[in-house]
Amino acid sequence: MIRRIITIDKEKCTGCALCVNACHEGAIGLRDGKAVLLREDYCDGLGDCLPACPADAIHFEEREAAAYDHEAVQKHLAARKRAVTGGCPGSAAAFFGHGHEEQTPIADKVSSASAPAIASQLSQWPVQIKLVAPNAPYFNGCDLLIAADCTAYAYGNFHQEFIKDHITIVGCPKLDSVDYSEKLAQIFTYNDIKSITLTRMTVPCCGGMAMAVQKAIQASGKNIPLKIVIISPDGQIIQTQEM
Repeated sequence: MIRRIITIDKEKCTGCALCVNACHEGAIGLRDGKAVLLREDYCDGLGDCLPACPADAIHFEEREAAAYDHEAVQKHLAARKRAVTGGCPGSAAAFFGHGHEEQTPIADKVSSASAPAIASQLSQWPVQIKLVAPNAPYFNGCDLLIAADCTAYAYGNFHQEFIKDHITIVGCPKLDSVDYSEKLAQIFTYNDIKSITLTRMTVPCCGGMAMAVQKAIQASGKNIPLKIVIISPDGQIIQTQEM
């Protein structure tokens, strides 16, 4: 049938992924750092993606195309939702907002002499790099903290100085037998990441975190500001690098 459907100019496309998030039918995805129409029958022809594109790379065209399939779209969206939440309840994506109200310490129920608890600044779940979904909605437009997991234990004021106002993901290149760069590249490609802060330990094996992040930024084709903070086992900031 002849109908109105979107076309994407790959030469103009910058891979910002704003159209991916704007499309309510999930008809647009990213391949090799460029937006693509995943299936013709996912596109309803209404064009919510057009105003979202800052590069004017998306337009309508009248051509032979498969009819819009609402049932297929619903199945597609349900599959994407399962990919975000995962099969394990503990890996289901959740967003709490940045910062929390002051918490009443458990100890206060026993003794009024207890000091006030320090509020958690964690704003989303899960945090393990292996568990997060690259298309989780909290990534888009965020300042991202990537932490070698030991840094949160070594640095006493980690929540206030690093986690606050950031989306946080953690991992250990020594213990996880995976290449983080592939997952990180997906996160950087699918989302508009404003900045990245990487906290790592001084130990040599932690250098793998920095290598993975830099490799992922390069693979995404984006110029994302990166700050690397190196922390010693006794909780001192040894070096800060901005790249």
